[in-house]
Formats: sequence, structure tokens, C-alpha cells
Amino acid sequence: MSNYLNAEELEALRRWPTPAIANAIELFNIRPRNEGFMLPKIKSVFTDLEPMIGYAVTAVISAESPEGRRVSPAEWWKEIQKIPAPRVAVIHDIDHPVVGSFWGEVNANIHKALGCVGTVTDGSVRDLDEVKEAGFQFFSSCISVSHAYVHLVEVGIPVKVGGLVVKSGDLILGDKHGVISIPLEIARDVPKAAQLVEDWERVVINFCKSKEFNMEGLKERFMSTRPTWPPPKKA
Repeated sequence: MSNYLNAEELEALRRWPTPAIANAIELFNIRPRNEGFMLPKIKSVFTDLEPMIGYAVTAVISAESPEGRRVSPAEWWKEIQKIPAPRVAVIHDIDHPVVGSFWGEVNANIHKALGCVGTVTDGSVRDLDEVKEAGFQFFSSCISVSHAYVHLVEVGIPVKVGGLVVKSGDLILGDKHGVISIPLEIARDVPKAAQLVEDWERVVINFCKSKEFNMEGLKERFMSTRPTWPPPKKA
């Protein structure tokens, strides 16, 4: 079986908010709890659009100078097609400070036509009204007015964006909270694990809201029902 998920499996993940996904991944103990997600500087620009899920396609850009190495847009578009849809363009901007935006109305529509559902970048974005209307998701570090001399420098290589190293083909989920990477080897089980955590949280929260709340009951519910993976088999 391919590691890539089908549409139904992807939708099962997209229905969960990123904090719930983060909690679920912790049950598998496959990475440290302070890794696997982007730092808060990468923010959702359109927080009221639906969450974004897809496979990363990666690139590096610069806008500071017309000089230097260039990769043609056509080469980048070809690179995008190597990864199955839905795709998320994850782009590292090497300029410090960020000067110009790769992303605007034109590139959003080109990439949407190429099967991308959004972008994640530590660079900037612009043309917000037009891009939101197109339903293309933006996650970025900032917003700017110009594209300056923006051009592609590298494509298809691992990039570090918001503290997270992303490789082409990585599964990326983004919502109003931020962006997280979901390991493909556990992705199909993550919704079940998220439900386990949710069920445990609901017991604790409902008890805290109840008239029966007391310290002993809180300790009992908080400690005795904590979820584990794999879940215990029913007798």
C-alpha cells in the first residue's frame, strides 16, 4: 500500500483541528513533543477558510536582487506534478528582511490550477482579497505590497520554514492555529488517536462543569482514563 492517503483518509484528518492532531501524534511516541510543527511566526492569513491539507512541494525564493541563480517557473511547475494532489507549496524565503512576495493573485491561481490548495511560506503574501475569493490558503510570516525581484532559487529540496524542516511529499495540515506535519507512517491512525484523546478530555471537562465536581473525582478521572496507543483491547 502506498504511504499516500486517499481523499477519504485525508478528509478524516482535515476534520480535526491542528491542536487535536498534535495531541494524537504524541500518543505514538515517534518524535519529540517540541518538534513537527511550525513556530507561531507562521500565521494563517485567512482564518475563516477551511483547514488546508496536502502533500508538500518545496522551493526556495529570493526577491532582493535580480542577480543570482534562477530556476524557471516551468521547471517549478514540473516539480509540482511529481507529488500527488492535493498539494501545498512550502516556500522558504532566504531574504533577511523579507523584501518581496512570490504570492499574489496570479501565482495563487496558477498553483490552484496545478492542484495546490495553498501555500506555507516564511516570506510574504499579497493580493489578499482576490486570493481569498479564489479559496487559496495563505500561511505566511508577513504581508507585503511588492514582488520586488522575486524568483525561484531552488526547487524540490528540503526547506526549513517556521522552524520545521519540510521535504517534498510530507503531509501538511494548516488551520487557524498554525501548521503541523503529520508522519505518513501513522497518518491513517491519527484520527482514531485524536478521538481517544477527545473522549478522555470530554470526561474531564464534563466533570469539571458538573455539580458533582470535587478534587478526588478530578484526580481519578484525570489519571485513570488517560489514553494510550494502541488502545487496550476490549474484553
